[in-house]
Amino acid sequence: MELQLLALFLTAGLASLFMSWVIGAGSSGATPFAPAVGANAISTMRAAFVVGIFGLAGAVTQGANVSEAVGRGLVGGVTLPAMGVIVALLAGAGLMAVGIYTGYPIATAFTVTGAIIGVGMALGGTPVWGKYQQIGAVWVLTPVVGGGFAYAIASVLPRPDVPEAATIPTLAALVGVVLANVEFAFLGADGGPGSLTSLGQRLLGIDIVVATVVLSGTVAAVVWAAVYRDIRHDKSGGLRHVLLALGSLVAFSAGGSQVGLAVGPLLPLLDDVGILSPAVVLLGGGLGILVGSWTGAPRMIKSLAQDYSSLGPRRSIAALVPSFLIAQLAVFLGVPVSFNEIIVSAIIGSGAAVGGSEAVDPRKILVTVGAWAGSFTLALAVGFGSMTAMGAF
Repeated sequence: MELQLLALFLTAGLASLFMSWVIGAGSSGATPFAPAVGANAISTMRAAFVVGIFGLAGAVTQGANVSEAVGRGLVGGVTLPAMGVIVALLAGAGLMAVGIYTGYPIATAFTVTGAIIGVGMALGGTPVWGKYQQIGAVWVLTPVVGGGFAYAIASVLPRPDVPEAATIPTLAALVGVVLANVEFAFLGADGGPGSLTSLGQRLLGIDIVVATVVLSGTVAAVVWAAVYRDIRHDKSGGLRHVLLALGSLVAFSAGGSQVGLAVGPLLPLLDDVGILSPAVVLLGGGLGILVGSWTGAPRMIKSLAQDYSSLGPRRSIAALVPSFLIAQLAVFLGVPVSFNEIIVSAIIGSGAAVGGSEAVDPRKILVTVGAWAGSFTLALAVGFGSMTAMGAF
């Protein structure tokens, strides 16, 4: 291996680690447990510790799909060289750092996606319109679906004619069914990706459809019964337990979806370097997220928790359930998605259900949406311009 290539790969690796740290220190490390901290269900430092652990676990077991899409699925006809990877990652991470410093809601998924497309176009790559349509659909529908689902849940939970001893266990059972059917690394045949239901099917030697129905139903029944008993025994304590469980699952999903933004651009380089496997790269990205969560997230968690403190456990649950479902859908599709967008949309939906139109600030929503769109456009321009300028010398 040439010394210059190794040096460029190491530099790209450091840029990837910096991006991983930014992800862990930013919204992906803060939002999953901010509702629980705001509801006094867990302390700030303990929340940062837990979110880092679950983020690392999600990165290692679910990070492959988004990493592959970010690394190889955004630009056709070219493979990003090491310098292109460095430019894309530094452009994305730099814009994120500016957003954190200025307080503007810069979205990681938008900046990294835009920067990679910009760099790829500058190198003569061709647009992958099919993937762009898929990504655009998820980005546009996330506020509608997430906010609408959160609105529906928040509308039902406080109603006196719908007992929480039934609604909360039912929501938990739905989350359990989804968790039993999503794919994790190493659970499939020959060590590939697979779900808990497919693992059960192989162990029991039964038909896959039967296994999916029976095992999913079993998980739903067990989760429902456990949460029902907890709620009946102590309603406030049971709500806190559900909130903590949902925060852990959202943190896990954040690791699985966001690590690809940091390590995905490195994947094409592995073919040239040949010293690391994708699994090792995912582990490195997960560790970067963990360190970012432990060192940078506590301050943001504490800040966000002040905003979440007015939500209460019920509205927080209403926001976290759709956040988990949307994040897992994005992981399944291999689409880079913004956790900032997911969480903000869910909070707006749950807030509108409780406070009506007065709880929604149209100007703040327009500013936030403008920042998201501007993140993508600016990152694309910076990536394209930087790579074009470097090619001129």
